Amino acid sequence: MISRGDICWADLGPVIDHAPAKRRPVVVVQSDIFTHTSIGTIVVVAMSSKLGRARLRGTVFVPKSISGLERDSMVVPTEIITVDRSRMGQPVGRLPRPLLDELDAGLRLVLNL
Repeated sequence: MISRGDICWADLGPVIDHAPAKRRPVVVVQSDIFTHTSIGTIVVVAMSSKLGRARLRGTVFVPKSISGLERDSMVVPTEIITVDRSRMGQPVGRLPRPLLDELDAGLRLVLNL
């Protein structure tokens, strides 16, 4: 079962302009209240192994040693996406609480909450 904080691979479809695309890792940010229901979509934030934007405010660095991924990556809170469950793979890792808290702070910054 997919839960908030899980790192999964997702098929985000073809490249269109600057939106995240292709098969890439994502972090589930949707509340488990919704994730653990029959709702057909899940809200995620895209990850990238291109670390050029790693210093942008709100971006969270995730070392490969804790992500379940082959490369160091970053979570990019400006790339919030709603994905159909059929495009989501099973979890390969999980953000530890301190990094999930950093991501939450980044989301609050991006969404002005």
